[in-house]
Amino acid sequence: MKKLLLSISLLVSLASIAQNEIVLQSDKGKDIISKNIYGHFAEHLGHCIYGGFYVGDNNSKIANTNGVRLDVIAALKKLKVPVLRWPGGCFADTYHWKDGIGAKDKRPSMLNVWWGNVKEDNSFGTNEFLNMCELLGAEPYLSGNVGSGSPQELSDWVKYVNHPNGSSPMPDLRLQNGRPNPWHVKYWGIGNEAWGCGGNMKPEYYANVYRQYATFMNNGNEKIYRIASGASDADYNWTEVLMRDIPHNMLDAVALHHYSIISWAKKGPSTNFTEEEYFSIMQSALQMNELVEKHSAIMDKYDPKKKVALVVDEWGGWYEVEPGSNPAFLFQQNTMRDAMIAGTTLNIFNNHCDRVRMANLAQIINVLQSVILTKEEKILLTPTYHVMEMYNVHQDATMLPITLNCNDYTMGKEKLKAISASASMDKNGVTHISLVNIDANKEQEVNININGANYTSVTGRILTSDKLQDYNSFENPNKIKPVIFNQAILSKNSLKLKMPPFSVIVLELK
Repeated sequence: MKKLLLSISLLVSLASIAQNEIVLQSDKGKDIISKNIYGHFAEHLGHCIYGGFYVGDNNSKIANTNGVRLDVIAALKKLKVPVLRWPGGCFADTYHWKDGIGAKDKRPSMLNVWWGNVKEDNSFGTNEFLNMCELLGAEPYLSGNVGSGSPQELSDWVKYVNHPNGSSPMPDLRLQNGRPNPWHVKYWGIGNEAWGCGGNMKPEYYANVYRQYATFMNNGNEKIYRIASGASDADYNWTEVLMRDIPHNMLDAVALHHYSIISWAKKGPSTNFTEEEYFSIMQSALQMNELVEKHSAIMDKYDPKKKVALVVDEWGGWYEVEPGSNPAFLFQQNTMRDAMIAGTTLNIFNNHCDRVRMANLAQIINVLQSVILTKEEKILLTPTYHVMEMYNVHQDATMLPITLNCNDYTMGKEKLKAISASASMDKNGVTHISLVNIDANKEQEVNININGANYTSVTGRILTSDKLQDYNSFENPNKIKPVIFNQAILSKNSLKLKMPPFSVIVLELK
């Protein structure tokens, strides 16, 4: 009887382990994971710009170049930020770019009606942002004002930042403001959330407005990428209308926004959350896969050659603001839960890189799922920062197909896949596999079977902590950070490892 019970126990154990099986097709890669999937978003919201990137002038005690914090730039360079979206968000469709150029003491101020009714003095404008992108080594992505602007205003902005000297009054204005050479901005959003804060438009109406604005965005012989204001979550009709009604020679990408949220009415705390709240957030985060697949299927119907990109230019976790902070500034802490959101979401984007060719985490500093938090002269890197830094090995690498069979993470009658994964091979032939175990309680053993390659070495890094609610604070900024992971066992064409609960691991195979 004891032998029978032992055999049954062993079979159950093996069956459980066998469900965490990954097959890696090392010789089947064809699609490139665009580095722009690892993009970011900076809006004039709370302390993202002012007090985040920008300290105002060279008299600040914080080291800066033309008002831009050098510690922030150094951290973001390590992150390899490829593209940065600005100035919004909802702010974009009330922003008039000419108010943010020229002598700062002569720039008109405005009321930021979207985010706290605070004064916006326009001291950080086009020149400051584009020069900062050069300092950072990131491509700028400008969101044009469609909601309260005009085609002429957006056309002038294109000329101001891109056209050569002497070609029109706008480059002459740029020269007067101290910039002789154009910035050559490639990426342009034509409005933001046109279905909501960008104008409360119907998709058919916005499609016509888009066509009008796009017509006048003349950039000479230099290609620019025009990105349509896309759908919110599962509004598949919005994507259908845009793909149907906008000529594809005028359309380079369609956007999509999705936030991981429990409920818009009751978002829950950023740190003192329950496991039930964590599970609910992960349900929302993992919905990204379904959204990408269904929006992509609509795009495939009109664009089978996938010339038009899907750009997820707002994504991330959204909770209640930190106690005592301005409720309109959207400042929240960042825990291991956010690392789970980041890791699983980036795996989804990597695996759908044939259509998803840009994404922008919301937002980069001090707002929502930030990678950096600042407090006066202090700076800290969040768990989300560390995931994106670990994952940047995938940038511009070739995606390697994987198949995944894994255990479930259960909560009552609900269940989610415990393991998330993606893989790529870089231009030097080095393979990277990123893995996430979202299970809040259980270690997961993962077996990876490798087809099409013979690897001889494996190294890795892991991000985890004692509690799911752990975070980096200004008092303890290094509580959560990646460490070496040397417990993966490579044997011929198989790889075996154990993943702690709520952990992210990135492996390197040579």
